[in-house]
Amino acid sequence: MQNEIQFLLNEDVVKINNIDPNTTVLKYLRDLKNLRGTKEGCASGDCGACTAVTVEIVKGRLVYRSINTCIMFLYSLHGKQLITVEHLKKNNKLHPVQRSMIDHNGSQCGFCTPGFIMSMFSMFKNREQTS
Repeated sequence: MQNEIQFLLNEDVVKINNIDPNTTVLKYLRDLKNLRGTKEGCASGDCGACTAVTVEIVKGRLVYRSINTCIMFLYSLHGKQLITVEHLKKNNKLHPVQRSMIDHNGSQCGFCTPGFIMSMFSMFKNREQTS
């Protein structure tokens, strides 16, 4: 295994040397980057509260994938972009997925809402690419 990984966290280049191979993306986001919109629910990849989105180039096009950050190891982000819920808002304007959730009362208690938003964002972006 290599000693360094490099990826984009939202729009920032991140380089990490000598990472603990057991560090999950969720632990990194919450504990080291203080990005707490990504939640821990079940810690087994079932509930989706921890969902974020990876982006990578596949066959010349960007592919967006929803990931369970609680079971994905940080080193697997090498060469990709990771998008978190905190990054969707641009110029003080909510992303259309966020706006739709608000406009249509698509949330219950709110704990899992960031995960729902990120899953829908991934689908939105992939559909946008094929239109």
